[in-house]
Amino acid sequence: MATPKDVLSLADKAGAEIVDLRFCDVPGLLQHFSIRAGELSEQGFETGYGFDGSSIRGFQEIQESDMVLVPDPEAAYIDPLPRHRTLAIHCWVVDPVKAEPYSRDPRYVARKAERYLAESGIADTSYWGPESEFYIFDSIRFDQNQHEGYYFIESAEGAWATGAEEEGRNLGYKPRYKQGYFPVPPMDHYQDLRSEMLLNLAKVGVRAEVHHHEVGTAGQAEIDMGRDTLVATADNVLKYKYVVKNTAWRYDKTATFMPKPIFDDNGSGMHVHQSLSRDGEPLFWDAEGYAQISELARWYIGGLLAHAPALLALCAPTTNSYRRLVSGFEAPINLVYSQRNRSACVRIPVYSKVPASKRIEFRPPDPSCNPYLAFAAMLMAGLEGIRSKTEPPAPIDQDLYELPPDQAELVRQVPDSLEEVLAALEADHLFLLEGDVFTPDVIDTWLEYKREQEIDQVRIRPHPWEFHLYYDI
Repeated sequence: MATPKDVLSLADKAGAEIVDLRFCDVPGLLQHFSIRAGELSEQGFETGYGFDGSSIRGFQEIQESDMVLVPDPEAAYIDPLPRHRTLAIHCWVVDPVKAEPYSRDPRYVARKAERYLAESGIADTSYWGPESEFYIFDSIRFDQNQHEGYYFIESAEGAWATGAEEEGRNLGYKPRYKQGYFPVPPMDHYQDLRSEMLLNLAKVGVRAEVHHHEVGTAGQAEIDMGRDTLVATADNVLKYKYVVKNTAWRYDKTATFMPKPIFDDNGSGMHVHQSLSRDGEPLFWDAEGYAQISELARWYIGGLLAHAPALLALCAPTTNSYRRLVSGFEAPINLVYSQRNRSACVRIPVYSKVPASKRIEFRPPDPSCNPYLAFAAMLMAGLEGIRSKTEPPAPIDQDLYELPPDQAELVRQVPDSLEEVLAALEADHLFLLEGDVFTPDVIDTWLEYKREQEIDQVRIRPHPWEFHLYYDI
């Protein structure tokens, strides 16, 4: 266990000039403010550092704005990207009036989920391994006002750029639509950039296992992280997005984790591998079970699938998420489980027959989610499935997109809009309230924010395709 003294020693040895105090807003964006390194003290790890909570999405109103960040000594690291040597620390948000952790601090919700697991008697540790995909573009321009609405994506790697003049020439090698998976350079334009991202991730303590070009044209990419416990992995997702965006920026590129930025090509998901253990023993392994999973793992899957519509309100939480969750494009829309099959919502990898590696992969989430809330919600659904011994539908090992119509109509699918999943969360969230992991104010704030700030704002604006459909009516 790291102590405040350890963090101060780390800052001193690294020659840190700046300390960056970081936390997460409710929708999931990393926030920060910075102090001189000399202002960080052991006492500060107890009393914290004040900030205005009314300016943070999903936090306080203006009449109750004073909030405090308390640095977590377990979550300190040297950030290699700023010009000035910087020690970054992920913090807990505290209500100074109540002198207690803030209920809407997403990181606190994740910590409570870990505690609830340990107290459940089912397991003492959960492990998480997200696969966050993203796109790398040369330029992005977008706007919408009273007289125009547009977005322009520019990418020298885009399939549409084969006829473009690039400084008076065009060297070709543009990945065709849906054919970006694994080509070597020069078709893969971003080998060096992704390698730089991977090395920077290592510098901030994120163990990345592999990087590669993804299926989409125009620079779709993936860097896989090694597994860790719940809060640590959610911290790592925020580090991952920070490093990817800032490394791309240094290369004069722009990176986005938007689920579906390109029409008619693959979207970006965040498939989440997860498993449980107790006293160091993996609980999802059974050599005799289907795909070598245990009865407990099957019930965990049952919980995920039973609560999937509500889970997606937290795991695929944007209007753009449902441009990705459509048939085709490898989108996991079928509420079944299967070994190896990437067209199912839950896949059981069978790469290895080592018990400790046995895990399940929940595929509908995408990287627009708040990882603290999404991981906590998935864990709570899985645990509810175990407690209730929820049996999932029978596994299907066929290509679910090619099932005969009479079979296909028997397979439940995920909802196809943010409105539907928010309604599902409103109707089905008692499992999240167990153990006070989520609190009603977190659910209510999430529903209100998503409906007012996202759904309503998209709904009131004309869509460009509507002009194609209706201008001549």
